[in-house]
Order: sequence, then structure tokens, then C-alpha cells
Amino acid sequence: MKVVMSIAGSDCSGGAGIQADLKTFEAFGVFGTSVITVLTAQNTRGVSDIFEVSPAFVKAQINAVLEDFEVSAIKIGMLYSKEIMTAVREVICELKIPIVFDPVFISKAGSSLLQADAVEEMKRLFEYATVITPNIYETHALFGYKFGDSLSLEAIQKQKTPVLVKHHVLELPTGKMSIDQLFFGHQKRIFQTQYIETTNLHGTGCSYSSAIAANLALGHTLEESIQCAKNFINAALVSAPNIGHGAGPINHKAGGAEICK
Repeated sequence: MKVVMSIAGSDCSGGAGIQADLKTFEAFGVFGTSVITVLTAQNTRGVSDIFEVSPAFVKAQINAVLEDFEVSAIKIGMLYSKEIMTAVREVICELKIPIVFDPVFISKAGSSLLQADAVEEMKRLFEYATVITPNIYETHALFGYKFGDSLSLEAIQKQKTPVLVKHHVLELPTGKMSIDQLFFGHQKRIFQTQYIETTNLHGTGCSYSSAIAANLALGHTLEESIQCAKNFINAALVSAPNIGHGAGPINHKAGGAEICK
């Protein structure tokens, strides 16, 4: 069985972060291990408090897993502080396995999930990633890119690491589509699924990036892994359990490996 590691924050409500990653790994038949960077007090309505884990303990967690398991891929999510990022970089810079970096620092609601001085340090991690998966707000903050604006492409095209820009809703004559764009140099690949009208979006970004990591661990190409992950999220949205009083969680039992056959 393939082993995958998630380095991310804990979501006590179970729909995002480490908890969503482990559920996603299970859906794809890989064994999930976890390194917790922050504890959050949150639910479907938002994050009310954050408690940072010490960088030394984050590093100790990573090393404990790597010393005992042959890890086939890593997903990196919420790192929160410059010091945690440095600790993570000191370990992953020596690794030769797929790394999916979800630069979690602006939520879908526009809330900041990162200390103000940490963005530049976060960019230093990009070179060690197989793919970076920012949402549209994070993409604009990092690279100045807006969907459909070819004049703002320069910074994103200069990235040596492929960048997957997640979730632009495009209205077509056949209906609304959820569009993701994979940029690698001056090339671009589009991934799309039917847009699902739902408020059950809690943890979609975390689950998407961890699904990509799981599929990379299973030996699929990056493009195959992205398409499979996108299909998984689509199915998980369709069958979401409709719980909580805000943006509810998705259904992590929505097929996983079966969807990707």
C-alpha cells in the first residue's frame, strides 16, 4: 500500500485540513499520515481561533513519519507562519517524491490564513513542489493573474513549477462549468466539470490537492491525477451530506478510486 503524508492544519469540524486529507487518502486506497502545523477552532461558518504548533515539533512529526515509512507523495496545506515554512523546507528540500503544495492563505470568503510576513517565505517552497494549487484569490495575490486576462500571465508563466489555478465558474450555452487551468511555462491545460450549485464547499481545496497527491503516489501522471481529483470533487459535491449551518462539507465517500478507473 502506498503511503502519503499531509502537512497541514487541523479542522475540528472534520471537513477541511488534515481531517479532509485523511478521508481523501482513504477514498483512493492509500495510507494517510499527518503532520499538524496549526490547530484551528472552526466550523462550517468560519475560523474563530488558531493555535500554532512549534516549528521544531512540526519538523519532528515529519521526520518521525519519514524514518518509519516509505512515503510516496506529500500534500502541503496550511503552514501559517514563516518559521513553520522554514522547518518544512529544511526537510522537503532533500526529498525526491511528488509534492502537491496548496498555498492555503486566503479562504474562499477572502479571509487571511497566514501571518503577514510569511508570503515571501512561502514562495521559497515552490521550487520543491510538483504542482502548486492556489485558488483564484491566492493566484492573484501571488502572481497578479486574473482569469482571462492574458496581460497578467507573465509572472505565472515564469514559474518553473506548474501552477493549477482552481475554480473559475464559466457560463457557457450548455450551462455553467467549473474551470481549472494548469499553467506550465507558456503552455496551458484546461480541466472542467459541470458546475454544481451548492453551498457545501467546505474543504474542497484541501480535498482536491490531497486527491492529486494520492493519485501521484499511485503512479498516475500529473494531468491524470488532476482530472481524477476534479472528478472526485464533483461527485463529492453532488452527494454532500448537507450538515452544518454554513458552508457544509463534501462527501469523501463519493467513489474515489472507482471514479478514476
